[in-house]
Amino acid sequence: MLAIFLETLNITAPVFAMLFLGTLLKRIYWINDNFIHMASSLVFNVTMPALLFLGILHADLHAALQPDLLIYFSIATLVCFAVAWGWAIWRCPHEDRGIYTQGAFRGNNGVIGLALAASMYGDYGISLGSILAALVILFYNTLSTIVLAVYSPVIKSDPWSICKSVVSNPLIISVVVAAPLAYWQIGLPNWFETSAKYLAQMTLPLALICIGGTLSLAALRKSGKMALSSSLVKMVGLPLLATLGAWLWGFRGAELGILFLYFGSPTAAASYVMARAADGNHELAAAIIVITTLMAAITTNLGIFVLQWGGWI
Repeated sequence: MLAIFLETLNITAPVFAMLFLGTLLKRIYWINDNFIHMASSLVFNVTMPALLFLGILHADLHAALQPDLLIYFSIATLVCFAVAWGWAIWRCPHEDRGIYTQGAFRGNNGVIGLALAASMYGDYGISLGSILAALVILFYNTLSTIVLAVYSPVIKSDPWSICKSVVSNPLIISVVVAAPLAYWQIGLPNWFETSAKYLAQMTLPLALICIGGTLSLAALRKSGKMALSSSLVKMVGLPLLATLGAWLWGFRGAELGILFLYFGSPTAAASYVMARAADGNHELAAAIIVITTLMAAITTNLGIFVLQWGGWI
């Protein structure tokens, strides 16, 4: 229990350090709104695609392939998305429903989920987590593009336009390009991978600094109720639903534990970047990321404790 708490803290503490740095830099006028807008665009179009490309490229897609697990994860993700969207329709103003929905279902699996899976289950956690991460990237980016397009003032929401938005999404393009290279284990020149790593390493700190620069007490107060509601759905409601479904499906041990960690991860920083790209309520997106990351230290440890106490993982 203490080990998991410390592992969670070690992962989340640097996230908050970058968030607070962004707030500080904005307060002392070293960055401004124009920088945040341009940097968010850079992350969405360049650095995050590089990060996802390398993540898929180095994943062992031949290892830990479990059809039942992938089928369940796919179904559960779609159900969670539908529940989050339905809840948003009931709880949110029309213009904020896309941001609320994305914040409520899109987890930070590539950083926090995978790191905790590796900490708990070693190499097996990394292999299985990487397979799920590849699926996550396609599902999360496609579903997020759809729900943001429906409510975005700058993205057309007819089926053809949504399809074009999905197909032209730089994050999805990077995954589609990397997947066959990873599957057939096609190597790339060292200089290319090194250059891509330079870009990829910029992603998380730059995205978090932008989020921190957006945060303010006024914005948190303004988004407070909706941000808290979305965060509770993300960190309590959907993990309970998805983990119970996995238990009823018959998963036990590492598979059940990793599914819980993935569905219980806090909201991904990419949700803020996509909210900016869609000209949505990025202040709400930033508030959800902060609240869910804070909650993760409690809900992750509590969930693992309950699952271990029951002898299910």
